[in-house]
Parts: sequence; C-alpha cells; structure tokens
Amino acid sequence: MLDYLDLEADRDGEARLIRDTAREFVHERVRPSIGEWFESGTSPDHLFEAMGELDFYAPTLSWGTLPGVSPEAYGLLMRELEAGDSGVRSMASVQGALVMYPIHEFGSEAQRERWLPDLAAGEAVGCFGLTEPEHGSDPASMATTAVPDGDGYQLTGTKTWITNAPIADVAVIWCKIDDGDGETDGPVRGVLVDLDGDSVETSEIDGKLSMRASSTGEIHLRDAWVPEDALLPGVEGMKGPLSCLTEARYGIAWGAVGAARDCFETAREYATDREQFGGPIARFQLQQEKLAEMATRITTAQLLADRLAALKARGDLRPQQVSMAKRNNVRMAREVAQTAREMLGGNGITTDYPPMRHAANMETVYTYEGTHDIHTLILGADLTGIDAFE
Repeated sequence: MLDYLDLEADRDGEARLIRDTAREFVHERVRPSIGEWFESGTSPDHLFEAMGELDFYAPTLSWGTLPGVSPEAYGLLMRELEAGDSGVRSMASVQGALVMYPIHEFGSEAQRERWLPDLAAGEAVGCFGLTEPEHGSDPASMATTAVPDGDGYQLTGTKTWITNAPIADVAVIWCKIDDGDGETDGPVRGVLVDLDGDSVETSEIDGKLSMRASSTGEIHLRDAWVPEDALLPGVEGMKGPLSCLTEARYGIAWGAVGAARDCFETAREYATDREQFGGPIARFQLQQEKLAEMATRITTAQLLADRLAALKARGDLRPQQVSMAKRNNVRMAREVAQTAREMLGGNGITTDYPPMRHAANMETVYTYEGTHDIHTLILGADLTGIDAFE
C-alpha cells in the first residue's frame, strides 16, 4: 500500500485495529462483488448489519455501547471503506455523520434511546433530507415546511438526492416552521420522520451513471403529521444541518484518499506487469511521471487529512478547514482516477479494474456535500472576509 512518508508507522493501536478491520472487510465483502453491483446498479443493502456488527457507524460518539474512537481512527475507517467503493463509504457516512450525529448532538434522551442502538447495529437505516429539487447549494432557501397542527406538525415538501432514502426507516428532515400564514421564513428545525407513514413516499432515482452501488432517492411529504417530540430540541437554524455536513465532509476528505490510493495501486501493478515493446510499460518515462505525480498528490492529501484529525481531536477544527480538505482531496482523487484509467488502456474501461468505477463515483463526490465551486467560495470568504454569496 502506498505510504511514501511512512505515516502508518505512527498510528496508535486503536487506529491500526480499525484500519485493518475495515481493510479486511473490504477485501472479503466488497471487492469480490463490487464490479457486479456497480454494473447492475445494485445497492449492497445486506452489508448494513455486517457493518453495524463492526461498529462502523458513528464510532466517534460516546453513548451507550458506541466506542468513542479518535477522529484519526474514524478517518482511517472512511479511507478504507472508500478504497472499496464510494457507495459503501456513503452508507456508513450517512448513517453515522448525518443521522446518528444530529440525534446524539441535538436530540432528546428519548430520541437517542429510540434510534441510536438500532442505527448503530445496522438494524435500522437512516437518511438525511436537506437538498430539494430547487434548493441545492442554497439550502437556507428550502421550501419544505412544518405547520403546527394540534400537538404536532404537518410536514410538506420534497427532498431529493437522498442517500439511503428508498431503504431507510427514519429520515432527519430539515424544514422551516410555518405558523400557517404561508410564509417559509420561520426557523429551520430538524425532524425525525418515520418513513413508513401513509403521507410519506420514497422513490428511487434511476439512471445514475455514478454511485451505482448506492441507493439514492427522493422523499415526498404530503401533510405528513409528526408529533411535537419528533423535533430535535437542541438546535434551531442552519447551524444544525451545516454542522452535520461538516462531520460528513471530514469523512469524505479521508475517503477520497482511499479511492485515489486504490487507483494508484492498480495502475502501478498494471504498469509493472503489462509488457509492450519488449518490456513492462513502467520503464517508460511517461508512465513513471504519472505514477510519481499520483503518489505525490495522494501523499499530500493524506497529510491534509491527518492534520484535520489532529485539529478535530483537540477541538480546534473549523468548517472552512474541512472545506479546504474536501475540495482538494476530492479533486485529487477525481484526477488520479482518470489518470489511472488512462494507464490501463482499453482494460481500464471494464469492471475488472476499479479506476473507471472510482472515476465515475468521484463525479458525485465532487458535487455532493457542497460542490467544488461552493467550497471555493467558502474558502474565499474566509480568506478575504468578503462573502461572494451576497
């Protein structure tokens, strides 16, 4: 495995154990079938409970039996899962960072007891509803509303591009409180919605050319009634969903390194085995330049991820720093995947090799959890003090 600066030698025992457990899981449970799942557009839902048994969901939380591992250990988990496939990492990332995290941080004790054990075990599946058909990069303009109704609320709206939605049991829906005057300028609140309700419909988004081994859908709410205690009591405003996204983006910054490393290792092995013009193609300067550039960029991205972990561990990590890492590392992985596929020639377009699958997946990762351009503007605002969004 690529580790040019010998960073893995400095991992502690906990981090190494989680890294090796995830790596073995990917080797045994993901790699043998991922090409088939990707080609057929099949989500490996059967892995949910298996990952729960290994504590892959929100392992940084300290509640109940959740282990409370370090940010570094969690990052390594995301890295190894995404070396298998971005869809598999997303299964764990959404369940943990976007569903269990807000319930833990902003939920009542009753909500934690109701959902965290089942979600941690993979016996329940969760999803996160923020993006809407007309509100993607500007989620604060969301149109989904919660209108007071007796001792609860009626929810109306549509959420789209929701990972796990078609197979989920519960959704964390972000909406605006509407006092019934038709205005949608009330405070943003998070609501736990049971997706088995009669007024809730989920549908699969078909025709994806990326993240094909992942279930993605829409959630349609038609005056869906929820009790008042379904609201997350601990947060109001965009701080709620944005803090969840910061958690998820942290995992993405690590995960992208895993996808890129998998592409590099495939290209390096292929270049040393593939013979043309009387010898391995790895002897050619053009191929060595590509390998050198990929190894350098992957190593640099890993250093950035490691620094995030150190800042997060001591409570100093800022969302803008996560934006830098998400922006850099995903762009790096996108370009590494494309270069690796190129090195494999015609063989590189098949599911027998992972680079083109990773390249396709990176088109989604490049866009979701904040597009590359949005993270550029987040950094620009932080560096200049001038918000380009206004």
